[in-house]
Amino acid sequence: MIYRPTYVNKIMAFVDTPFVKILTGIRRCGKSTILKMLIGELKRRGICEEQILHYSFDSLEYEDIKTAKALFSHLTQHLFPGGKTYLFLDEIQEVRSWEKVVNSLMTDYDVDIYVTGSNSRMMSSEISTHLTGRYVSFCIYPLSFSEYMMFRKEYTEVLDTRTELANYLRLGGFPAVHLQNYAPDEVYTIVKDIYNSTIFTDIVRRNQIRKVDQLERIVKFVFDNIGRTFSAASICKYLKSENRSIDNETVYNYLSKLESAYILYRCTRFDVQGKEILKTQEKFYLADPALRYSVLGYSPDSVAAMLENIIYLELRRRGYDVFVGKLDNAEIDFIASKQENKLYIQVSQEIGSPETEKREYGRLLDIRDNYPKYVLRTDVFAGGNYEGIKTMHIADFLLSDEY
Repeated sequence: MIYRPTYVNKIMAFVDTPFVKILTGIRRCGKSTILKMLIGELKRRGICEEQILHYSFDSLEYEDIKTAKALFSHLTQHLFPGGKTYLFLDEIQEVRSWEKVVNSLMTDYDVDIYVTGSNSRMMSSEISTHLTGRYVSFCIYPLSFSEYMMFRKEYTEVLDTRTELANYLRLGGFPAVHLQNYAPDEVYTIVKDIYNSTIFTDIVRRNQIRKVDQLERIVKFVFDNIGRTFSAASICKYLKSENRSIDNETVYNYLSKLESAYILYRCTRFDVQGKEILKTQEKFYLADPALRYSVLGYSPDSVAAMLENIIYLELRRRGYDVFVGKLDNAEIDFIASKQENKLYIQVSQEIGSPETEKREYGRLLDIRDNYPKYVLRTDVFAGGNYEGIKTMHIADFLLSDEY
């Protein structure tokens, strides 16, 4: 078990506070393992075994605990009688109306509660209703490049960072695929299973979707257009060209379901001059690059989009709100803000001509403020600064602590 301090430290800061700690994220991203890490950290702090209750509700062991009443009855019978009980409830969405149980326990008992889940039930209006002001949520992502390198050092042979970045881009960051040296086809078999279980369990079955083929066609369109702005109307037009009729509202509903299952993340546009969020032509990014390759197959022409994807995820991991920037008719790949900090970022696989260089750097030079600006690339380049704009290799940026 490779320690993931980024998440453990964030969550442990809320130990013994009057908040339910909710861990969300796509299936198999490591939520259950992080719960075990938290339990280990509590024990190191002197919490005894009897004070800790750990349940995995996707296990047959707890098949009979599927209602709020059954869960409440079971937990209250097993609480530690001599002090605080630390409750770890894994895949809690399997229990109907679990929010009511958690709220009641927080009100009437001396407990500290940690829960995980992988679908929209974990962020629904019911949680807001029953746990208003009483929970903090943590989005767990597949491995970052830094975490991926730790896994490589533990389980396989580590190559130079440039080569490892190419491997990471192609194989993704689901922890399960890096426990040994799998071939790409083996990785995509594992990831396709994660994809299928998410689509058919968390989306199709839970939402009683009948037109599964329609959903899958939308998924393939979105996966093939990662990093590009598009609208529901463009998806409708695409489906119409395949003799499939669908309306805009249905498309938006499907996209929302994919977000709720943490397969997709929506990145809205921000007008740099008008300083306002725009409501049209958003971009979408995947929870992991391997999702695209497991569904559509690997193709070299997708690398540029997937480089954007991993930069987007890294910024989100580090707590930034991330937007696509609009500056007149030009586009800034990312504007990332966190409290008083802001970054402007252009991502380029390579800059092969003076015209491309002028375009990539010129967009950032047109922004008249003093926040840090980066051009991130994977080709060979000379120097690290261009009129105040910092140039970095993407691998170095992902491993850097400076932002």
